[in-house]
Amino acid sequence: MLLTWAILLAAALESASCQDAKNTEQLFGDIYYEIGSFSLRYSDPSERGNKCLREVPARYFQTTPGVPIHGNGSTVHWQRIEVCCEGYVRSRHDPDQCVPDCSTVSPSNCRNGFCRAPNECDCFAEFVRNERGECVHTCPIACEHGRCYLNGTCQCDPGYILDAETRKFCRAKCPRNCGTHQICVTPGICVCVEGYKMTPEMGCQPVCTPDCGHGKCVGPNRCECFQGYHKRPMRKVCEADCYVSCENGFCESRNNCQCRDGYKYDVDTTSCLPDCGDSCGNGICIAPGVCKCFEGYEYRELNCEPICERDCGHNGKCLEPGACGCKQTQLICRGGICDQSGRCICPIGRSHFIDRCIEVQKMTELETDYEQVEHLNRQLGREFRTLIGRHFQFKQ
Repeated sequence: MLLTWAILLAAALESASCQDAKNTEQLFGDIYYEIGSFSLRYSDPSERGNKCLREVPARYFQTTPGVPIHGNGSTVHWQRIEVCCEGYVRSRHDPDQCVPDCSTVSPSNCRNGFCRAPNECDCFAEFVRNERGECVHTCPIACEHGRCYLNGTCQCDPGYILDAETRKFCRAKCPRNCGTHQICVTPGICVCVEGYKMTPEMGCQPVCTPDCGHGKCVGPNRCECFQGYHKRPMRKVCEADCYVSCENGFCESRNNCQCRDGYKYDVDTTSCLPDCGDSCGNGICIAPGVCKCFEGYEYRELNCEPICERDCGHNGKCLEPGACGCKQTQLICRGGICDQSGRCICPIGRSHFIDRCIEVQKMTELETDYEQVEHLNRQLGREFRTLIGRHFQFKQ
């Protein structure tokens, strides 16, 4: 289960791993380390399938409530996992392999072509890249926005003109030239090119994700820092000198981390972790508003609720995975049924012992099983808090 979750988490983080690797001078095998943030490129990237190592909060791998995971990273709060390096993504055919990514230069990720290297898309024969970066059919197969003749020429539809460079597909025609960072997508209509968005006051402006912090976005995902601020290795955000990791945020001062929307500061990792508010009990918040339930739980009614295979009865409810209990008293009642007052009624010949109905002569057998003893100790503490502790406002 942990291995499967590690692969899924690695796939989700691959686009964020090894950030700015091309913008930072490095030798293969160099380690960039900064208080809880770790990124490494293998010494032989071709042999390792263009994979990098990255540290993520170890709590993401917790599968059971109350059982902490000790990570194998720079501290026990971090877990080191394998992700695709910048410019590579998980293969759809083999999730264990990392292949070049061309999605930033081709909206269809080089469909009808071959992505030879990151952002290097070569179209197959009889295809050509149009103004959007897509590989489209050319004559004699077809002619986008036009009619193809047997001699290989293309006659464009009204409102379109032949591409001046390739003369193999038809571009939309705009009577008035499009503005800066704009492109004509349909006759008479201009839109911003990839990496820019339209603003009412200043036209198409670059987009930086995440935002630049103490800096200005001067190009798609390219920040220019204000005076007195700079970028740390492997990060794009402009911030102050800092003693904390502050992932998913930026440092306002040496000890102060400003978290982005949807994140909350975590003391253990000195970073900003996803925040789900109060709607992720018995689970781990893995992204803003996204909750991963522990094993034996499923997400229902804004929380992770335990799963029981059998019906717990009119006076009962599922209190823990596979364990029914009483609604009124919250007592676990394995092997019995609950009455209206919240008592656990056991079958004839059995007595209620901590969390279950059991034959008296078998109680001594529980003392020889270490795991059972540990389980019963936890349940005994739970029963105490449920029956007595709440009257003294003990914390659950």
